[in-house]
Amino acid sequence: MPTLYTKLLLAEDNPGDARLLRDALAEITESGFKLTHCETLAQALESILSNKPDVVLTDLGLPDSQGLEAVCRLHRAAPEVPIVVLTAVHDEALAIQSLQEGAQDYLVKGQIDGGSLWRALRYAMERQRVQLELLNLSMIDDLTGLNNRRGFLRLGEHHVKLAYRIGKPFMIAFIDLDGLKQINDTYGHQEGNHALVDASNVLKDSFRQSDILARIGGDEFAALVADASEDSIEIVTDRIQDKLASVNAKPGRRYDLSCSVGIVAADITQPTGLEALLSQADALMYQQKRSKRFPQIPPGIENLSGAEQR
Repeated sequence: MPTLYTKLLLAEDNPGDARLLRDALAEITESGFKLTHCETLAQALESILSNKPDVVLTDLGLPDSQGLEAVCRLHRAAPEVPIVVLTAVHDEALAIQSLQEGAQDYLVKGQIDGGSLWRALRYAMERQRVQLELLNLSMIDDLTGLNNRRGFLRLGEHHVKLAYRIGKPFMIAFIDLDGLKQINDTYGHQEGNHALVDASNVLKDSFRQSDILARIGGDEFAALVADASEDSIEIVTDRIQDKLASVNAKPGRRYDLSCSVGIVAADITQPTGLEALLSQADALMYQQKRSKRFPQIPPGIENLSGAEQR
């Protein structure tokens, strides 16, 4: 009896080839399959978005696409889903090109049996899983668990392009933990790391799950606020201050946690790059920082200039 369950999307317009693949799947005892069969790329794209499969098996010659188009568009629609290409004997060079476009493996029609098919599907899913894990590791900040700068820019740029295209307002926030150098100098770098984790938790509680949050530098954080409203700047700012106050009210704290915040509302009618919006928010944050005193500095510790505080 099958011990696994695999959702497989098959994009194949040839009834004979589809039947042979069904027969090959029936030979596999290591897994059960829920097969969704589409005969066109359009049907496959609709299916992959509405009911994400574990793996896609696609022909390179469909009625509405030829060559690499199917691989490119399926990979773009669901980059986390592994793709295995079906090819005729004389299309092996094209199949190899498809690997460069995001496919994980290819099978030559007429040479497929249950064993070769299951190996290709299983290895494709495992390689995809490992690649996604490595990608996630390269985009996550080890200390706080937030996105790092690379992750923020990658996710944020995708959202920004979509927001401008469909006219959805959004905001960019730049947040800086005040006085981290003094905390490090007074209490040690381990306590400085604790302060960064505390600040990240404040921000996690202040923003929604639909927002994109990151630690982009030593003491610098950024957020992309999706579907922002006219009063979102005030709401976010007040929420951060309320969460900071709650943290600082806890008994036994040796210093107050403080953050400077700059927020820019994007003008949907005038597209601006994410890096430029970050710079604008950074400038607003620094204006706030320069006007501050830092209550977390212990008595007897000399206050530093604005540049050193950053």
